[in-house]
Amino acid sequence: MQPILEPIHLDEQRTITSFYHSKKNFETPWHFHPQHELTYIEESVGTKFVGDYVGPYEPGELVLLRSNLPHCWKNNTEQTGLSKSIVVQWNLGVFPKVPELESLFQLLRTASKGILFDKEATAPLISQLKKCPKLGGHDLYIQLLTLLVKLADCDYTPLSSASFIDDLPSEYGNRMADIHDFVGMHYNRKIYLKELADLVNMSEQSFSRFFTKMMGRPFFTFLNEYRINISARMLLDTHDSVSHIAFACGYESLPFFHRQFKKFMGCSPLAYQRKYTKV
Repeated sequence: MQPILEPIHLDEQRTITSFYHSKKNFETPWHFHPQHELTYIEESVGTKFVGDYVGPYEPGELVLLRSNLPHCWKNNTEQTGLSKSIVVQWNLGVFPKVPELESLFQLLRTASKGILFDKEATAPLISQLKKCPKLGGHDLYIQLLTLLVKLADCDYTPLSSASFIDDLPSEYGNRMADIHDFVGMHYNRKIYLKELADLVNMSEQSFSRFFTKMMGRPFFTFLNEYRINISARMLLDTHDSVSHIAFACGYESLPFFHRQFKKFMGCSPLAYQRKYTKV
């Protein structure tokens, strides 16, 4: 149930990849990676998790994600067909920061919250996106650049309420990966700020400033969001009781868990479960 750092094998010789997914399920768990990602859902219905956002998805959705934003798509258990999607992933810094591409970089800054594009506005562009898995080299580079510039003029809706800041040095990303790994391993118990500070060789005060700058909110706010998102998935994935899920996600007080769940999800755990599952 923990978000993992997904390795995407891109380097100086190959900075963009695109592929077509067609399997029974979207098998990747809740994860993040240093690359940006554009995902088009061709077939499948279910629930998408983007940062602290949780909501349904359906065919025809096009989502843009900035680097290091945790996400996954989970199929409905009653689905009988295949799960099909087209994905493009690329390294930070592949496009030159010139004035002519300002609309593109503004789009990527907004994508730190995840972006769901308007279906009608992007419909004429989907045929171009579908060509990407068949392209490579400069052809894929030009195709992606052209597509992103056009998407910058389309209507969209931000998804997560929390966002990331502008690109930072790579060692910052490595620290964040270590932090995500630690939280993923230990979210089910009490976590102390000193543990995280020691992990990334900082004082507690420096770590607090660093984390808030990177994630846009304090660590313990993030931890609560993290735990509530895990609990939301468990409500859909398991038959465990609400109290069992609360304790499994690191909450020592059931009333506090209910308050936090309602704060982030807008409803009680049972109401959320009824909303996103069929009885």
